[in-house]
Amino acid sequence: MKKRIEDLTVTGNSRLAESFFVIKVYSSEGLPEIKPGQFVQALVTESPSTFLRRPLSVHDVDPATNTISLLIQTAGPGTERLSRLTPGEKLNLVYPLGNSFTLPAKGERVLLTGGGCGMAPLLYLGRKISESGVQPHFALGFRNRSRILSHKEFTSLGPVYLSTEDGSEGHRGFVTDIPEFRNEPWDRVYCCGPEPMMKAVAALCRSREIFCEVSLENLMACGLGICLCCVVPTTSGNLCSCTDGPVFNVNDLKWQTSG
Repeated sequence: MKKRIEDLTVTGNSRLAESFFVIKVYSSEGLPEIKPGQFVQALVTESPSTFLRRPLSVHDVDPATNTISLLIQTAGPGTERLSRLTPGEKLNLVYPLGNSFTLPAKGERVLLTGGGCGMAPLLYLGRKISESGVQPHFALGFRNRSRILSHKEFTSLGPVYLSTEDGSEGHRGFVTDIPEFRNEPWDRVYCCGPEPMMKAVAALCRSREIFCEVSLENLMACGLGICLCCVVPTTSGNLCSCTDGPVFNVNDLKWQTSG
């Protein structure tokens, strides 16, 4: 798939919760095909200590308005600068990058699981699954009620099962503690979030023989497989998560098959 380097125009910047926000950017050239699970590399300007582009998952896409939504968590100078973007400013992106999730077959029961900012690619994935004629279900985990993100957007696509670590909303505990996740007969599970959470999800899916794909959040510098800083050990050898991923079947990951 051909990649673009393009200045997109910021059309919105909405704060969702403490340190979380969504940027919407518009392409005057029209958007290329973007698949669920792909990401962008954003150039951060006016941040002297930020030298490398920042990899950001595609949160949502609106082909009718040629806009991309990016869910971002403020974690350092680069993302702090992005949090201050205002409508009319330009954001230079290299996109679309990486591979994508595989969509389910009609009639399959699918669950999309995520935690915190790691749930960023799940909204667009859920939208594409819904458009394919399959209803997505979501199991989303957060630290507490104040950090719940994009709940309205997810519930517009399918049932949402929530967990919070302190029990302030939904089930107390982690996404793997949600009864619907543990007990219902899922055919496919898709996951993105902190690695310990993804390992727990993968282990549960393996024990129940459920197909599971995860989107890794490895550090990336170039996004093109040149710098080799995002290499992940797999059963096929060391692969770059930016080009061979970021989506992997859990059975192909050594952190999953070695335990």
